[in-house]
Amino acid sequence: MSNSRQAPEMPDEIGGLLDQWTAGLAQVVESMADQKPILRWEPGGAAPGDAELLWWEQPFQVLPGVIAWVGTPQATWEYTGTLTLKAAGLETVESNEARNTWLEILGQSLSMLARGVGGVLGREVTCEAGSERGPETAPEICASVSVTFGETALAPLWIGLSPKLVALISHPAAAGEQAAAGAGSHPGSESQELRTVPPTMDLLLDVELPVSISFGKTEIAMKDVLKLTTGSIVELNRGVNEPVEVLVNHCLIARGEVVVVEGNYGVRIQQIISRPDRLRSVR
Repeated sequence: MSNSRQAPEMPDEIGGLLDQWTAGLAQVVESMADQKPILRWEPGGAAPGDAELLWWEQPFQVLPGVIAWVGTPQATWEYTGTLTLKAAGLETVESNEARNTWLEILGQSLSMLARGVGGVLGREVTCEAGSERGPETAPEICASVSVTFGETALAPLWIGLSPKLVALISHPAAAGEQAAAGAGSHPGSESQELRTVPPTMDLLLDVELPVSISFGKTEIAMKDVLKLTTGSIVELNRGVNEPVEVLVNHCLIARGEVVVVEGNYGVRIQQIISRPDRLRSVR
């Protein structure tokens, strides 16, 4: 995806958004790998077509076509993912494990980017389900991001922003009106259902309910259960990039992404389950 055109001037609003994203990415890496990288972005620097990049396409839940793309060279995601897993106690790390760990780190940083977009618009913006896909054509607004751990300089990342995302940030008033107009039919508006509490429920609002997070399920034979020992690995039926389930009193009410908050795991809610689906999940 080479591009010889001269990159257009980076709008100040977009520059501020990239500052937030790179700072957020460095923060996520530091919280998981115990080392804080130095990240610096420069406008332009379109991703070379001959580079083997791990692509991630991230749409945002605000308007159709509001998308960011991130391309990461293999040497960079392998180094960062391996560093993170070794900080967690693993002595040997396979390439696929490092890759999945990098995608988790990237997902958390893009959630911070979504909050930055929401800060400009004055409303909540979240990430929709992303995919491993690059842009069909090189976006006009893009940047290369250098990554340095101490004296180790890694191959730079590349981030591109869709025209609709650029317009959203550059002209938030006009774009914000469009987003608000479509909010009534947006799947996220379903969350209003949980915030509407009838007066007769007031007496129950202080009742404590058990909340659990489901990372996935599986079924294994009894003979395999008996073979489980310390260090055994049980593979679940959910991919590393799929949202986890939030269960309240064994009832599925939401899905979200795993985040790290001051050294503790947490879940950022991305989707509220509809009333019919919640009723079907009761067991």
